[in-house]
Formats: sequence, structure tokens, C-alpha cells
Amino acid sequence: METREEPEGPLGPQGLIYASFNQDTTSLAVGTKAGYKLFSVTSVEKMDCIHEGVESPEVYICERLFSSSLVVVVSLSLPRRMNVYHFKKGTEICNYSYSNNILSVRLNRQRLVVCLEESIYIHNIKDMKLLKTLLNTPSNPTGLLALSVNHGNSYLAYPGSATIGEIIVYDANNLSTLTMIQAHDSPLAAITFNGSGTKLASASERGTVIRVFTVPEGHRLFEFRRGMKRYVSISSLSFSTDAQFLCASSNTETVHIFKLEQHSPSQEEESPTWSAYVGKMFTAASTYLPAQVSDMMHQDRAFATVRLNMFGLKNVCALATIQKMPRLLVASSDGHLYIYNVDPQDGGECVLVQKHRLFDTDEDPVDQDEDTDPEVVRPQPPSQSYAATLALPSTPPTSATLTGYSEDGGAQKGEVIPEHEFAEGPVCLDDENEFPPVSKQSN
Repeated sequence: METREEPEGPLGPQGLIYASFNQDTTSLAVGTKAGYKLFSVTSVEKMDCIHEGVESPEVYICERLFSSSLVVVVSLSLPRRMNVYHFKKGTEICNYSYSNNILSVRLNRQRLVVCLEESIYIHNIKDMKLLKTLLNTPSNPTGLLALSVNHGNSYLAYPGSATIGEIIVYDANNLSTLTMIQAHDSPLAAITFNGSGTKLASASERGTVIRVFTVPEGHRLFEFRRGMKRYVSISSLSFSTDAQFLCASSNTETVHIFKLEQHSPSQEEESPTWSAYVGKMFTAASTYLPAQVSDMMHQDRAFATVRLNMFGLKNVCALATIQKMPRLLVASSDGHLYIYNVDPQDGGECVLVQKHRLFDTDEDPVDQDEDTDPEVVRPQPPSQSYAATLALPSTPPTSATLTGYSEDGGAQKGEVIPEHEFAEGPVCLDDENEFPPVSKQSN
């Protein structure tokens, strides 16, 4: 759930480079020219800035672990180095350097995964030990990667091909490949898991069709048509907490929300409307039509939509329940967070209820005119070919570590925090007292 933009655009006093919601959509992280900011998004009326970090300028990756104090940062000035901070104490927990530019980072309560263009590194988040390196993965220049937030399975999804929409689903807990899904004919543009890791949504570079699969079986559950336009760039996909809805945003002015429901024959018989009758006729006729036309007639359309007052700007969307109401959140590269009400029964056009600036404390009223900002482009950090660094990934990433941390005082440098300091069963990182300390011997 992220968007990344060219840092040179005049998108506010500091310039928005990156935006990402945390795993339970309770906070928003943004990377800027000056560093990074963390916002609370648990209220519609106000958006509090939790923290502003200036340790690293030009942050193009910023990921927070749930509601803990752990935040992962990567800067354009050092695109091969990942810094892990405890932002409430203002200390660096550790940093790792890799063989090539870091393109994305994903984390849950069990794993931290780093994606380079042709390799993936899987770390144990408790002590940052490198557990597995997936080398020679298909070229992935955008760093497309999804990690289930459910640490009970920690499923990882990444492209299995650079030319078609093949998805590899990997078990990051047991360190083994689960399945390969032939999702699309075109290369992948977006993938995401639902909260439990039992469903996987994907979109291709064409951006017209979005599919949902079961995990780990890889069976197709749903197929949605976003629109008829070709070459639309899907910038984000996100499930609702209950996995009943899926939202998709792109470089167009429309955000689509799809409802994941199976239409049973009994439901159709109970509502003998004219539209239902016509729908049955089309379904029957589709068996005599070419496969592409038949597939299109079986694809569901959007349940709800949002019309943004912008076109061509990247954004990241998420569905959340805020103050007991379903909301759609859209963080845009124009430097604002938009909050919409979603009608879970009837769908339709969503209503804008609040707009927040990401660079100051002032809030814009809903009826205020939109700022006109020029279109920006995804940054391309300086990169060298994978062939030039082919020998490097076989060496684990180097690390530099400060004193390990735990809420009761931490450990000395080089010591691994004892297992008894972690809770029995699932680690509840929403509680600051169970924040995962990280300490590791330098290589």
C-alpha cells in the first residue's frame, strides 16, 4: 500500500516522495525531502503527526510496524542501506547495506523482507537475522512485493516472470515456495493480501482487470473489471479488514471499490427484475461468444467509486473503519489525505468528508478549491545493472548495530534479546511493552 514520487516536484514545503499505510491502517507514513513523518489516521476530524524524523533526508521508503515504535527508512542519498529506528527513543536499532538499490520493504510481526531488482532478503524481525536470500528472481524494477500481515503464515508474493502476470507465493515462515499463480497475460502492476493471508488480489500493467485468488491453493475467486481503458497504471490495491471489499487506485481520477460476494442462483431467482432477466440472457449468450468477450461479460463492476479532483497523480488507497464507520483513505502525491464515507449496503459514489494536508497542521474544508500541482513521476534512484553486481548477493548484507533495545532496558551490543522477553504465542506489537528489540553482531 504505497506510492512513490519524484522528489523534485513542488508538492508542499518539503515535497512528497513516498506514502504508505501501516498494516492495520491506523497510521500513515510519508517520505519527504527533509525526512519522514508518521501520522495517526484514527480520526476523521483531525490527523495528528506522531513523529517527524530528520535522521535521513529524501526518504523514498518508510514503513512502520503496526503501532509500535519500529520504523524502517531508506533514503535516496543511500539507496542501498536500510535503517531501522526506534523513533520514540530517537535511536537507530540497526542498519543493513545490500548489493543493489532497495526497491521495497515489507514487514509483519515475524518477518522483515527487503526487495532488490533481482533478489529478495528475508529477515527474522526479532533479531534481524538473515534467514533466506532468494537470488536470481525475475527482473522486478518496481520492487513489487506483498507480505501477509498475518504473521501466523507470513505469505510472500512476488512476480514470477518479467513478461507475463505470474505470481510466486512463498511461505516466509517455513522458507519454502507454496504455489505459482498464472494471474494475467501481461506483467504484474499490483498485488496485495487480505488481512488473514487467505486471499490475494492482483492487477496487470494493462490495469483493466483485477483478480482475486485463494491462498495457498491459487484458485480464482473473483474477477473485476476496472474499466475499458488500456494501459491504466494501478498504483495500489487494498482489502478491507473483513475482506468483504477491495479498493483500487490508479493514475486516473477514479478510485474503484469492489464487493467480494458470490452470486448464488437462489438469490437471482428471488429478485426477478428486468435487469436480472437481461443478465441471465447475456450469460446464456456468452457461451457462444469468443473467450475474451465471454470473460468480459462475467466480470463484476465496481460496487462504489470515488471521483478525485486530479488526474495523472499517483496515490495510495486503503479501506478502514474509523469511528465505527467504513471509510476510504486516499493519500495523494498532491500532498493531501482524503477521507471518504463508504456505504456498505448500496455503494455508489462515495462522499468526501475531510481533507488533510500532509505538510502542516492546517486543514482544508471540504468545499475548498483544489490546489493545482504539476504531475510528478516515480523516482528512479541511481542504479547499476544486476550483472555488474552478480557476485555480491551471495554475501549476506552487512550490518551496523547500535545497542539492542527492549522496553525494560534492552541488551548490550552484540547480544540477542532472550526469547523469554517475548510474549507467549503471537507477539502483540500494538503494546509498546512488547516492542521487538533488535540486536545483531556486526559482520
